[in-house]
Amino acid sequence: MRTVNGATDRIVIVGAGLAGLSAAMHLVGRSREVTVLERDSGPGGRAGYADLAGYRLDTGPTVLTMPDLVESAFASAGAGAADRLRLLPVEPAYRAHFADGRTLEVHTDAERMQEEIRRFAGAAHADGYRRLRDWLTRLYRAEMDRFIATNFDSPLSMLNPALARLVALGGFGRWDRAVARYIRDPDLRRVFTFQSLYAGVAPTRALAAYAVIAYMDTIGGVFFPQGGMRALPESMARAATDAGVRFRYGTTVTALERAGSRITGVITQDGVRIPCDAVVLTTELHEAYRLIARTPRRPVPLTSAPSAVIAHLACAPAEGISHHSLLFGNAWAESFRDVIDRGRVMRDPSLLVTRPTATDQSLAPAQRDLLSVLVPVPNLERGRIDWDSGATGYAERMVEIAQERLGSRFGEVEFLRVDTPADWARRGMLAGSPFALAHTFTQTGPFRPANMLRGIDNVVLAGGSTVPGVGIPPVLISGRLAADRVTGLRPARQRRAVPVGTAFTAARIERRL
Repeated sequence: MRTVNGATDRIVIVGAGLAGLSAAMHLVGRSREVTVLERDSGPGGRAGYADLAGYRLDTGPTVLTMPDLVESAFASAGAGAADRLRLLPVEPAYRAHFADGRTLEVHTDAERMQEEIRRFAGAAHADGYRRLRDWLTRLYRAEMDRFIATNFDSPLSMLNPALARLVALGGFGRWDRAVARYIRDPDLRRVFTFQSLYAGVAPTRALAAYAVIAYMDTIGGVFFPQGGMRALPESMARAATDAGVRFRYGTTVTALERAGSRITGVITQDGVRIPCDAVVLTTELHEAYRLIARTPRRPVPLTSAPSAVIAHLACAPAEGISHHSLLFGNAWAESFRDVIDRGRVMRDPSLLVTRPTATDQSLAPAQRDLLSVLVPVPNLERGRIDWDSGATGYAERMVEIAQERLGSRFGEVEFLRVDTPADWARRGMLAGSPFALAHTFTQTGPFRPANMLRGIDNVVLAGGSTVPGVGIPPVLISGRLAADRVTGLRPARQRRAVPVGTAFTAARIERRL
């Protein structure tokens, strides 16, 4: 594995998002002097937040899986996650609502989920689910340590016995077809394939290897930090600070000082020079390339993931609505074609409604609820839509559809905020997509933009646009992979074992809190 040459005592990390925080915690735990520079007033990056009229909004990701990765980051900095962050299990993980009025609760417990599927689709599908669950678990175990959480220097690095196991499991087939081997009901299959939206690829085109995302939430479990998703970066930043990491907020990096093939200092907007032995860049990929004045040549241009419109709502108590509700339209396949291929909004949209106050009522004033309605839409490269003029009307239509699908009217609705691709673009996100680069074949594994570049000896990249990819678990892993590039792999005696194939069960979480 390629690592940074020379001294690595002083590390500057640009960006205090989850990738930068993860890298900082792992590096300070390896006795490095770490400084984190962040342009915003606090940590979080894409895991953003806003306080509006007594409501505490999460403006970034709302689904947290694989809490073992969170605990590993804290442990690397000598802290206990359970002492600083209360993770509440979300049960059910999702409630799916289908266009014909049927509903299905997604449970991570095998017996409960099997019974729910038996009720929904019959005994044959319930048995198929148990076989699917076994396949997803074996797929996860085959991928996690050898592919997802590993640095590759080239595609040839993948040629090992683990690759043969992944091929044997069908990892290079198509996600939807792999699930169809176990579950024939097309509606039920959506529960185990909709996660391809996170990867920015339709399930009929996505590699089956990405079905590990379905493992993470439908088997590993979904969690929510008390205090909102913001509690995750905030608690990570506090633990990192206690371990010796220095944070400078409100600080924009404008240039990198270079001597030959090494970066020797980081320059901020006010002209301050911060000397360093190595730099970890967690900025948007195009901004990272601008700072190092180098863009790697690729035979295939980079493809951004689809974007989203998110409407944040305040309303009267919405009891009966789950923390996460999946609202599926009839035209499932056509929806992907609309957004990804045709560059237009879904004619029959599928939505994600999140009600964080179902788990933590402190996020809203008394006798009020907080909701967000997310709908995938084309990114700005694929679709030419004037979001600045059309956002309000579109968001209102999506809220109407959400109420129809849920069979519940939201009382006393107040629109707190609407985020669109235009807003993401103003924050510097490529093509106005908060989901970074799509996980197409040419942007998967060793074909994804690398976290080290030829000709630059001491710069490492981290975040959703590099390896391993998009989502909270991959981004946390990317921070650790960046730390490995800086210091080399930790000696075995310093490694903290993270269980493979399991996440915290609800009981285990409660025992620790």
